Amino acid sequence: MYEDITENARRAMEELLDNGRFRAGDIVAVGCSSSEIMGEHIGKGSTPEAAQAVVAGIMPVIEAHGGLLAAQCCEHLNRALVVERATAEKYGYDVVCVRPRPKAGGSFATAVYEYFKDPVVVEHVRAAAGLDIGSTLIGMHMRDVAVPMRLEVKRVGEAYVTAAYSRPKLIGGVRAEYPE
Repeated sequence: MYEDITENARRAMEELLDNGRFRAGDIVAVGCSSSEIMGEHIGKGSTPEAAQAVVAGIMPVIEAHGGLLAAQCCEHLNRALVVERATAEKYGYDVVCVRPRPKAGGSFATAVYEYFKDPVVVEHVRAAAGLDIGSTLIGMHMRDVAVPMRLEVKRVGEAYVTAAYSRPKLIGGVRAEYPE
């Protein structure tokens, strides 16, 4: 079962980063409900093993693309995000003092915190792309303008998967020209 979770998470992330205008050095925000993956209501069946399976699937893909992960915590930590300290420093994000746990921050954020070499938590990012596993509402962490992306992978476990990438705002009106 966990092998399928890893594989579907990997495939979803690959599809997003391969087709979503993603560049090395960009941030990808990921929200993940291990409860939803396991067929439970969000926040009611936290499963560290499912979260670890997702991390095992997505991190090799993110690293291969030169991306930076921002892992969204649950509502108990106000949807703050776990990032590497270097990411926070690169983008000038303020670090807050908290450590996620399965019941306060979520199993996924906890698994990412344990995976990272020098993890910190920040309140906000402006991600270039995002993957939402289990309806965790990552939109608040996306750059303007977020563009929904349909993936072939519709679920990880029992959780619905939603993806988005961002594009620059179109400004200038009818006289403007827009490059691809």
